[in-house]
Amino acid sequence: MFESLGVLNIWTYVLGTIFIILLPGPNSLFVLAVGAGRGVRAGYQAVLGVFLGDCVLMTLTAAGAASVLKLLPMLFLGLKAAGAVYLLWLGLNLWVSAVRPGSTQKQVLTSPSASPFRRALLLSLLNPKAILFLLSFFVQFVDPSYPHPVLSFLILAAILQACSLIYLSVLIFGGARLAGAFRRRPGMARMGSALVGTLFIWFAGRMALEP
Repeated sequence: MFESLGVLNIWTYVLGTIFIILLPGPNSLFVLAVGAGRGVRAGYQAVLGVFLGDCVLMTLTAAGAASVLKLLPMLFLGLKAAGAVYLLWLGLNLWVSAVRPGSTQKQVLTSPSASPFRRALLLSLLNPKAILFLLSFFVQFVDPSYPHPVLSFLILAAILQACSLIYLSVLIFGGARLAGAFRRRPGMARMGSALVGTLFIWFAGRMALEP
């Protein structure tokens, strides 16, 4: 069925997608943090931001943005630097929430400018390497002789988003359960903020330093 739509080795793709999604990254970590700090509803707002950002990146991939980024290395470096700065800013804010008296991770995530949707959207969009990755991953499963490759890309993207929704839902409900423990043990909440902040700072450094 899928081969008639230009998609090759569908089950290999599904298995690879699951392994990729399970790798920890800033998007999934942010969803978990929001679920723990603000609950299920805010967690799904963050998921919506991730989904919209991923849809934009996958659309750009299908449209050939990867070739543009390769041809314009300064644009790629600029986007990568912006992503690293944003991750660093989030990480430092979470560290401040961990060490400042009376401050919590929830306060960082619930400030008026801290819309889970907007922050998750920015996290997703400020990752130009995702476009290059998606192209290199998707192209392995698209039949080059199929006359409508965009349709093949859309099918692969839909499978990726479905797997991502299942995984992020698990993180949201897991984070919501952590929230109860955080309310009973403020010290644990501070340690959680420091850990999440450290990971965001590490992601920022990796994004800035990796070629």
